[in-house]
Amino acid sequence: MDTLQSGPDVIHDILGIGFGPSNLALAIAVEEHNAGVPAGERLDAAFLEKQPHFGWHRGMLIDDATMQVSFLKDLVTMRNPSSDYSFLCYLQERGRLVDFLNQKTLFPLRVEFHDYFEWAAARVRHLVAYAAEVVAVEPVESEDGEIRWFDVVSRDPDHPGRTSVRRARNVCVATGLEPHLPPGTVLSDRVWHNSELVLRVAELAGSGAPVRRVLVLGAGQSAAEAVDYLHRTFADAEVCAVFAKYGYTPADDSPFANRIFDPEAVDIYFNAPPVIKQSLFDYHRSTNYSVVDMDLIQSLYATTYREKVHGRERLRMLNVSRIREVRAVDDHLDVTVEFLPTGERKVLSADLLVHATGYRPQDLGALLGEAAKLCLRDDEDAVRVGRDHRVEVAPRVTAGIYLQGGTEHTHGITSTLLSTTAVRAGEIRDSLLARRAPVATLA
Repeated sequence: MDTLQSGPDVIHDILGIGFGPSNLALAIAVEEHNAGVPAGERLDAAFLEKQPHFGWHRGMLIDDATMQVSFLKDLVTMRNPSSDYSFLCYLQERGRLVDFLNQKTLFPLRVEFHDYFEWAAARVRHLVAYAAEVVAVEPVESEDGEIRWFDVVSRDPDHPGRTSVRRARNVCVATGLEPHLPPGTVLSDRVWHNSELVLRVAELAGSGAPVRRVLVLGAGQSAAEAVDYLHRTFADAEVCAVFAKYGYTPADDSPFANRIFDPEAVDIYFNAPPVIKQSLFDYHRSTNYSVVDMDLIQSLYATTYREKVHGRERLRMLNVSRIREVRAVDDHLDVTVEFLPTGERKVLSADLLVHATGYRPQDLGALLGEAAKLCLRDDEDAVRVGRDHRVEVAPRVTAGIYLQGGTEHTHGITSTLLSTTAVRAGEIRDSLLARRAPVATLA
């Protein structure tokens, strides 16, 4: 149910578009600020989310998968270690604090961290309208020609076919990433993206349909997790991993390399010349992109070797290979796989093809519509963004557009990751307060 106020008499200081971990962290940062100041100094915040309830990569909530980031990089701790929105406070409330500590690990189960997010989201539920998909962001021009507000139009969850309009001095876009698929890919009951993995596997397993062979395309962490999960779930099926590399590349999670995720690294990256930005990104791709945790690599290798010993090889690595064609034929797929060194092609009959081919930022222009035309761009046609995560806009615009995500070109590799989520939320909140300060003084 939509519980937020709307209408011409309500002007929000910040209206968040999307309510995943990034804007959830911002909501908490605003709540913590508001709790410590008089009413006149508080920020009016609201958030719109197209999902019917909070959800974060639900399709990859594999039962035993763990986080790849420390629990200390939760929604608040890096910004405010004393916050009662921390993962440790969540554990205490759930009655598992001592049990978790006894594990001696920094990396919780992914399903547990998702439950933590849901716990935090429930505490700021009054700020969020769910099932409210944003369909337009319209600049509002004052009599003197200045654009001071945005009208954000969203579908009305309580009245299908109708829309709601909310006015804001600033918007914060945090709509996350969308699945990336090879050109020409057509999703179906037999062709999936791994973002749907757990839900689709549950449906398939429950249907009782036979699964004889599954192909997984991709060489990153999600691909390796999908291979392992499918191999364990469908005990009689052959699971084939298809990738262009010779083998999975281990993730570089060494202490010095991990400094690329430090808040200070964002300052260094932001202020560096473009050529240095690119080299830093290229040097440290192995901390996050197309890489796999070493423990999982070793586990998969041990499985392939064990199956060779027993003479029944269900887990196959089709390395240095690409998928060239996919044809739906009656009750299966014919998938043409090319071995790149020789050009030899084989057609494999498969019941299922999973694309673990990553994600990409959503098109800002499509989301913001007319408001996107106000954003300034650099020589590479990328949106220009300030250090405070505020988009640089035309001179006559005083309304603000903040981005959480889609800023790798300006803020570095952490733009789409959890590592600096808490800190970034604090920076955006402080920017909102700083830009509002002169108005408050005049009043």
